[in-house]
Amino acid sequence: MPGLPSRPLVVIPAFNEQRTVGDVVSAVKAACESATVLVVDDGSTDATAAVAIRAGALVAPHPVNLGVGVAVRTGFEFATRHGHGAVVQVDADGQHDATQIELLLHGLATADIVVGSRFTEGQKYSMSVIRRLTIRMLSRIVSLHCGTRITDATSGFRASGPRAISLFAKHYPSDYLGDTVESLVLAGKVGLSVKEVAVTIHPRVHGRPSQSVLSGTLHLARSAFVTFQSFIRGVPKGARELAGVDR
Repeated sequence: MPGLPSRPLVVIPAFNEQRTVGDVVSAVKAACESATVLVVDDGSTDATAAVAIRAGALVAPHPVNLGVGVAVRTGFEFATRHGHGAVVQVDADGQHDATQIELLLHGLATADIVVGSRFTEGQKYSMSVIRRLTIRMLSRIVSLHCGTRITDATSGFRASGPRAISLFAKHYPSDYLGDTVESLVLAGKVGLSVKEVAVTIHPRVHGRPSQSVLSGTLHLARSAFVTFQSFIRGVPKGARELAGVDR
């Protein structure tokens, strides 16, 4: 197995996650000792930042809640400024398995972006029918742009290599689904390579996602609209140059 990229950075966007962020930071530090852990505190009104610092993370604070896309972009900007060779995105709610971070990092030997998928290799993940259909629709669109089969386009558990870091530090999408679906569409449009690896996603430690028919239907409609926007949106000026792609 190839070695890990140099100086990996684990970015954990967090908004009012004081109950879980400390355990997440500790798990990441135990699983990947070579990584720097950065919690982007996205305008929390609780003790998220203090808990993260006590657990050993660096904290980049936002004065107000700007959304997960902006929080992740802050992480990529930090990686660019400090010379990190890889960025791994991990949720602060405890769903992502920190022991699989190195699996994502090893995947960067053959791809610019590695997505952790809940659905490869016959894995089963419990969710509503409408939500599963939504993810399937979005994944097919992303697969078209990336030129490879993607099964879990909405996964936030992923790793990015140097070319993706350079692109996303400047142009990481921040709208609804921008941090997952549109970022992969953009990567595909500029010519970056994307692949998936199988990962395990744990149940939420606190709270639960909405599973009602109404909310699921609205999510499907909104997702379809956002996907259409990303499909017709052009590539930002200079994006290919930032990613080191000449075409």
